[in-house]
Amino acid sequence: MNYARIWLASARYSITRTLMFRGDFAVWSLVELFWMTTNLVTITVIYDHTSGIANWSKYEMILLVGTAMLIQRFLMGFFWSSIFEMGRNVRSGNFDFFLAQPGNVMFMATTRKIDPDGFVNSLVALAVVVYAAHRLHLHPGVGDCLLYALMVGCGLVIHYSVLVLSVSMVFWITNAQGVEGGYFTLTEFSRLPKQAFGLVTGLIFVWGLPAVVVSNVPASLLLHGFEPRWAVWLAAVAAGWFALAVFVFHRGLRRYTSASS
Repeated sequence: MNYARIWLASARYSITRTLMFRGDFAVWSLVELFWMTTNLVTITVIYDHTSGIANWSKYEMILLVGTAMLIQRFLMGFFWSSIFEMGRNVRSGNFDFFLAQPGNVMFMATTRKIDPDGFVNSLVALAVVVYAAHRLHLHPGVGDCLLYALMVGCGLVIHYSVLVLSVSMVFWITNAQGVEGGYFTLTEFSRLPKQAFGLVTGLIFVWGLPAVVVSNVPASLLLHGFEPRWAVWLAAVAAGWFALAVFVFHRGLRRYTSASS
């Protein structure tokens, strides 16, 4: 409960700050909305020339892309600014601020700020998922919706863990500026069905790097029902990457020498 109160206080601060700079909030919301619209328009153009990709129809693909965008918007809203600010703070020595606080350092450093524009556009992504499900005549029950939310949560944990793991490299290399571009390159694969990958690429992006399962498993749950094998795999991958992120982060803390030195 103490951590919940800390997070709520940080959220109030972030929202108040956003309201002070409404123009910035509006611009970034529109930029993200434009990026999402571009993805959907691309799918529409592609399906004007083909009836299916890896046996996925147009609206199945829109549901998949909507799921990928939903997870990514949640990541942007909850963690994005804090994680990348952590890298800058380590280089500048301002990371001392988090070490001096009476709480878990990783929690304090990666949840201090939220981005309301990410939450606003997560509603748009959710609307895309609902629209695609409607066009596919899907009627998921309450249990299916809860399982979908749980799988989306697992995908969010994976994205968070990969980002924390990547930015934690700043404890060794002092500069993680390329992480953001690398992250967006990796997430491009989350908008593709796993059936589109061959043997080698499947081993890398389906079973190795968690780029595909984060969106494919929740989308497949709505399309084909609950598949225990894939659900267990997604949960195991989330737990594994989170444990690895925690381990690397705390190993990095041992190398941090603070601003005073």
